[in-house]
Amino acid sequence: MIWTNKAFDALTPGELYAILQLRSEVFVVEQNCIFQDMDNKDVFCHHLMCWEKETLMAYARIVPAGISYAESSIGRIVSSPAARGMGIGKELIRQSISLCYTLHGKGIIRIGAQYYLKGFYESFGFGQDSEIYLEDGIEHIEMLLLIKR
Repeated sequence: MIWTNKAFDALTPGELYAILQLRSEVFVVEQNCIFQDMDNKDVFCHHLMCWEKETLMAYARIVPAGISYAESSIGRIVSSPAARGMGIGKELIRQSISLCYTLHGKGIIRIGAQYYLKGFYESFGFGQDSEIYLEDGIEHIEMLLLIKR
C-alpha cells in the first residue's frame, strides 16, 4: 500500500477520477444515497489516498478550518469494499489525523460521522458533540477530537 496526499491543484486527472469513482461507488451506490458529492470544498482541501498498484483503496479529504466547520475537519472518509477487513480504515483515520495536524496545527478536529460508526471514531479519541441528525437520509453526529498533548 502506498499512501499519498496532494492539494487539489496537484491531483492528476486519473487521481481525481479514481477519487470521485470511489466516493460514488460507496456513498451513492452502496449506501443508496443520492446527494451532490461535488460540493465546492474539494478545491480547498488536501486529499489523502491509499493505493494498491493502480487501485484507490481508501481516501479522505483534509479540510481547513472555516470550510465545513470552524475547526479543521476530515471528510469523505471512505474505503473500497475490496479493502474492508484489512485494517486500512483504521490506518486511514490515523494518517488523516496526523496530516490534519501537520497541515493545520494541533487544534480540535471536527467530523460529521455516520452514527453507526460512532464506536469506531471513539476508538481514536473522538467524542460525540451533537444530537443525531439526518443527512441525505442517513443518521449522523458531529464528533470532536480534542487537542492531544
